[in-house]
Amino acid sequence: MKILIANRGEIAIRIMRACRELEFSTIAVYSQPDRVAPHVRYADEAYLLGPGEPSQSYLAIDRIIDVALKAGAEAVHPGYGFLAENAEFARACRDAGLLFIGPSPEVIERMGSKTAAREAAIAAGVPVVPGTEKLLDEGLSDSELATQAKRIGFPLLIKAVAGGGGKGMRVAKTASDISDAVRAARSEALSAFGVSSVYLERRLLSPRHIEVQLLGDMNGQVVAFVERECSIQRRYQKILEESPSVAVDKTLRMELAEAATNLARAVGYTTAGTIEFLLDEDGRFYFLEMNTRLQVEHPVTEQVTGTDLVQWQIRLAKGEAINLVPEELLEPQGHSIECRIYAEDPDAGFLPSPGKIETLQPAAGPGVRDDSGVSAGFVVPVFYDSLLSKLIVWGENRAHAIARMRRALSEYEVGGVKTTIPFFQWLLTDPDFLSGRFNTAFLDHILATRTNQPFVESLVEEQKVAVMGSALTTYLRRESSGGRVSESDSRGGNWKRAARLDALR
Repeated sequence: MKILIANRGEIAIRIMRACRELEFSTIAVYSQPDRVAPHVRYADEAYLLGPGEPSQSYLAIDRIIDVALKAGAEAVHPGYGFLAENAEFARACRDAGLLFIGPSPEVIERMGSKTAAREAAIAAGVPVVPGTEKLLDEGLSDSELATQAKRIGFPLLIKAVAGGGGKGMRVAKTASDISDAVRAARSEALSAFGVSSVYLERRLLSPRHIEVQLLGDMNGQVVAFVERECSIQRRYQKILEESPSVAVDKTLRMELAEAATNLARAVGYTTAGTIEFLLDEDGRFYFLEMNTRLQVEHPVTEQVTGTDLVQWQIRLAKGEAINLVPEELLEPQGHSIECRIYAEDPDAGFLPSPGKIETLQPAAGPGVRDDSGVSAGFVVPVFYDSLLSKLIVWGENRAHAIARMRRALSEYEVGGVKTTIPFFQWLLTDPDFLSGRFNTAFLDHILATRTNQPFVESLVEEQKVAVMGSALTTYLRRESSGGRVSESDSRGGNWKRAARLDALR
């Protein structure tokens, strides 16, 4: 089989690797700024789509379909982002005789609409957060908006019906906030997704964001996997994920899995998808939304279950039946954490840091996985998401995984652009994170209280302490030996000193 990957970066390479193991050939597509990108070099074939602007390249449905047909592709994998949850694209693939590796256009349309998905969840008996069941009429007056808002209860979230990543979302704490918040959410949603429709949902206080990975085959069988903890978010955007969650016991895990599979079966879901839930402080969960695609954070599920989700996506799209044991998928083997490494400057409010990657030394070693989409010499474009790689670790338990991630982050070196590595090194020392005491508002709250304190400051201090400790140890050894240097200390001394100095630069 010949598969075109309609995406770029790390996810394109991830899919190509799965294809190689299945002995399928791959076709890459690229924009002008990505002409020497790693995903282009990794593929068996590669074709130019157009300029850097996504609308003229990775979002250009007609161009992608044309390339697929000319290259002799039999299937198309959309990855995540771009056209992954675009029903029009899925339909265009089907109409062109191409196998779309994802759910049907009809399911994408139904579950891609947050209000339609809420309706489906209610029909399947899955609890939902109180809110409006229909889209807000754009002709509602301010007083009518306030009336609807009061009926649901404050604080409220105004949410775009399309898209994700926190775009088109605003908070209204009182009735006086609602009109301005709705207007702002509509404007941002229209700019980001081309659709200004929004709805209201009560904002739960201090919830966790928990999601359940699913696979569904064409025979109606659906299996659920152990949950992922996705509460570490900055402005509603996930940046660190782990599996399993410290807040979920075995009983709750079974309840979440049952709710997710019931909903997926009810809408006839096939291939890979994710049901997202909010978990309140009392352990009650509520349906949030469904992602009809592969998730960015899918590797942590793969690590704790030993399942290649991308290969299963492809196999299920081809009509294979699921032969996995459902009970085993809900028994996590160890613990996994993923850090999303972005080309952003955490000390400048996480502003994007595009530019040329001068040097790159990824982390490696036992239990470490680096899903990267860049290489030394690559210029990070300004047109796309600034994700450079996903650093994933596995440990025997959460403490072991955290220790392994700290080690991996200390090894990871990127020169030429700022990255979020120092931020993660700081986060993985936070007492509340270490003890699992956090929710979706946790990170935004502590970032707001840091008063612009640099993330690298603590790292510099640690280096100073290490240098002083080393100097003190050397001094005490010399004093105890009457000022003499032992043979073991002197052997290769110049090399050792040079190496230590280089490590401290």
